[in-house]
Amino acid sequence: MTTDRFAQTAPAIGPLAGIKVLDLSRVLAGPWATQTLADMGAEVIKVERPGVGDDTRQWGPPFTTSIDGTRSDAAYFMCANRGKKSVELDMATQEGADTIRKLAMEADVVVENFKVGGLAKYGLDYGSLSALNPRLVYCSITGFGQTGPDAHRAGYDYMIQAMGGLMSITGQPDGADGAEPMKVGVAVVDLFTGLYASNAILAALWHARASGEGQHIDIALFDVQAAMLANQATNYFVSGKAPTRMGNAHPNLAPYQPFACSDGMIIIAVGNDGQFRKLCEALGQPDLGLDERFAKNAERVANRMLLSPILNALTQPHSMASLMKLLEDYGVPCGPINRIDQVFDEPQAIHRGLTVEQTRNDLSAPLKTVASPIRMSKTPVRYDRPPPALGADNADVLAKLKP
Repeated sequence: MTTDRFAQTAPAIGPLAGIKVLDLSRVLAGPWATQTLADMGAEVIKVERPGVGDDTRQWGPPFTTSIDGTRSDAAYFMCANRGKKSVELDMATQEGADTIRKLAMEADVVVENFKVGGLAKYGLDYGSLSALNPRLVYCSITGFGQTGPDAHRAGYDYMIQAMGGLMSITGQPDGADGAEPMKVGVAVVDLFTGLYASNAILAALWHARASGEGQHIDIALFDVQAAMLANQATNYFVSGKAPTRMGNAHPNLAPYQPFACSDGMIIIAVGNDGQFRKLCEALGQPDLGLDERFAKNAERVANRMLLSPILNALTQPHSMASLMKLLEDYGVPCGPINRIDQVFDEPQAIHRGLTVEQTRNDLSAPLKTVASPIRMSKTPVRYDRPPPALGADNADVLAKLKP
């Protein structure tokens, strides 16, 4: 049993209880934002196309299995739609658009990721809905934002990773085996966009509570990717040189990379000069930590091609387990390179409850998703609803609408 004081099993009302979110988004960035809000207690009503639903319901394999043995929703859909109610509405019809407007009049937040201007023809754009509900926080997520020469273009995570510079610094360096720009293994631009969107929504809700006025939030994947460049962008601004691909090396720190052991590889992440000296002591070479070529981080970065082979020769005789234990004893940050199945077998992952298991009546087996990383001592995240079946909440939601 976990002893974590932030355990997410205590009965509590979520911090966003009473907030109603109308989710017109699909795929990942928008749904990731609204799932975050749902995890914190908001009521999220997800509007989906009749008979089809969110595109990601079909983004498989793998797929979940219905109780009758037939194929159900894709695992992809399940990762971003926990805690929501699903309503099937066709906004292209007058009746569907009218119903969505009624929902928006009762909502605190609308989230959408249609092309710029795409909802205006249905009367579901910010101007139309804010006229009906002045307190409405309306978040638009697009590839390139509501303005600018590229505003009309569609934007997808993969192309934004490329256009926004991330792929230019990801992958093996030129001249190495397999050298080419690489995307990240998950859709990080979509995910970061969802997190920026949920942060902006919370700030806008605070403003709306204080002032009585809502606002339009304009979130662009391209803007988010540029912001995600973080130290790499500032490295360029300061030096005037565009960073390049470095494989698993770090542009500003050394040693900060994988090192070989007798049975695999581990990451050693030295963040300061003291940790480097501790690393050298642990490996039986204390003088290396005082070598003028390596004693300071700037020198280690400049001489990384000399330092890395020396350290690799010292780590190779150790097993992964023995080296990690040794380095931990000396206070040197390190860790294994886990497969995804190994992540959730880690004792720390088990203790922190990183796997959420929920039951959906139409599925043949319980559904597992990854827990929210948000831990709050007074209003913990709750997992009251699994990702919904398409249209599962039509009757409940629509019956409560005011005429």
